[in-house]
Amino acid sequence: MLKVYGTKTCPDCRECKINFDRNGVAYEYVDLNASLANLKEFLRLRDRLPVFDGCKEGGSIGIPALLSEDGSVTLDWEGFLTAQGLPVVYREQGAQACSIDGTGC
Repeated sequence: MLKVYGTKTCPDCRECKINFDRNGVAYEYVDLNASLANLKEFLRLRDRLPVFDGCKEGGSIGIPALLSEDGSVTLDWEGFLTAQGLPVVYREQGAQACSIDGTGC
């Protein structure tokens, strides 16, 4: 099953979750703030996969991160939806970015 790593405090993660729910996408949500075990699970991915290199260099966390059953990871939840022919149905108005440079999470 698809895993989505994120937090309730991240505007991008909230949008991803709302869109996946409204489009009926089956996934397991791993809230990084819920436990240290969840955070460590995410950090193991983030520390070893090149898909996160740009995030680390730019000061963002790299969430929401989508881990597919085949082990591939994408940080583009909107692209994931559109690739499946599903619409982006919700955009949070006035959401603040949560990275150091003010763009993304």
